[in-house]
Formats: sequence, structure tokens, C-alpha cells
Amino acid sequence: MIISSIFWDVSPEIVKLGPITLRWYGLLFASGFVFGYMILTNIYKLEKKPQTDLEQLSIYVILGTVIGARLGHCLFYDPVYYLSNPFEMIKVWEGGLASHGAAIGIPLSIYFLTKKQNDKTMLWILDRVVIVVALAAVLIRLGNLFNSEIIGTATDVPWAFIFARVDNVPRHPSQLYEAIFYLISFIILYFVYFKTDKKTKQGFLFGLFLVLIFGFRFFVEFLKVEQSAFEKGMILDMGQILSIPFVLGGLFFMLRKQTENKVSLSKTKK
Repeated sequence: MIISSIFWDVSPEIVKLGPITLRWYGLLFASGFVFGYMILTNIYKLEKKPQTDLEQLSIYVILGTVIGARLGHCLFYDPVYYLSNPFEMIKVWEGGLASHGAAIGIPLSIYFLTKKQNDKTMLWILDRVVIVVALAAVLIRLGNLFNSEIIGTATDVPWAFIFARVDNVPRHPSQLYEAIFYLISFIILYFVYFKTDKKTKQGFLFGLFLVLIFGFRFFVEFLKVEQSAFEKGMILDMGQILSIPFVLGGLFFMLRKQTENKVSLSKTKK
């Protein structure tokens, strides 16, 4: 029995100015880059790295995020349609971005960046970028909430959301579950970077990010409605299948550093 529920009928649009429409999702998506740039500015100053390097990084990350997320959505969730209609792939403004695609696009863009900035390794940059990516993930999921998309399964929990623009069924607010956990992940990564020596162990923060974000993504998918028709009847949906290699990759980067540290300690003792 439902004790209470939240009736969600918020418009995804903030304001219309003639042909231009300002949407919550777009504002929150862009805010992720703005706040990320501010945090990375402090990190680069702390690390005594030139501001021009950060400006280059920002361009590469934006391109890697948008291109990767768009291609991820097209190829992971509806490849038949988009491969048959390739020009539809460029219509980013119509919606359709996948976080797993962004998780591939960002490292690739940083790899190409290191060809120009050869004083920093790819892992060094990734260890710092993932801190702000976690924060951006919070804002993106809030944008999904304003769009009444990526909704949860039907439930009778007291905090259920009734998405009026979808149906009148009380559902898990899966967007909020993810936003809250990603905020916790951001705090953890921020703390680990500024308060521990883990930032000196290249790849550790990147690995921790993968384990936290995609580990949670795997479990929260059980509370979400399938995003594509082909997922119906599958034991694991596409989001879960794609999350597994990211989690394993994250464990590799975390444990690899720990193993190297143990070896070096043993050599010191000898």
C-alpha cells in the first residue's frame, strides 16, 4: 500500500525565446562542464600545471563526452536503426546519450591529448578528470529527472514518484538514486585526491571511479525500466552487460597499484 508519493509534472523546458528553448537537461549538462572546469583549475594550480593545458583538456573532454555518449546510445541501444540511418546519429539535440559511450570517448580523447601534452601520462589526467566526471553524472541524472526519462519500475515505496508525463504509476525515482550515489562518489574521489596519497599511484582514482559508478549502475538497473525493446526478457539488460567490463577494469587499475606497492616494499625489506 502506498503511504505517500511525489507527483512529478515538472516541465523539461525552462523558457522559450522564439525558436530557442532552454531546457533543464541542457542547462544541467552544460553546468557539469562549468563546475568541472572550476574544480580542475584548482587542481592544475595545485599541481603547478599551465592553464593552457587545462583549456586544451576541456575541449578534448567535451568532444569525447558528446561524441562518445551519442555513438554509445546509437550503437549500444538501437544499432539497426542508426546504422540504417547514419545521418540520424548527428542529431544530438533530439536526445539520446549513453554514459557507457562517454566512458569510452573520454579516455580516447585524453589518449589523443597526451600526444600533444607528453609531459603527463593518460592515467595522470584520468585520475583527475574522473573527479569532475562524477559530479557531472549527478547533474545529468537530475536532467533525466526533469525530462521524466530513465524511469524506475513500479513500486509501492513511500518515496515513489508518479511521472505525470509518462503514466500515473508510482515508480522508483531511479534518476535520484543514481544522482545521490554519484554525489557520494564525487565526495569520495575528491577526499581521496586531496586528503590521501593515492593521487601519486597512477590509475587508482580512475579505477575507483569505474568501480563506484559502474558497480552501482549494475545494481540500480534492476530497478529501472528497459530502455530498448530488445532488452525485454533478458536476465541482464544492456546497461548491466556494459557495466561489467568497466568494473573489472577498475579493479585491475586499483589492485595493480597495490600489487606494485607490495613488491616494492618487499624489495626494500630485503
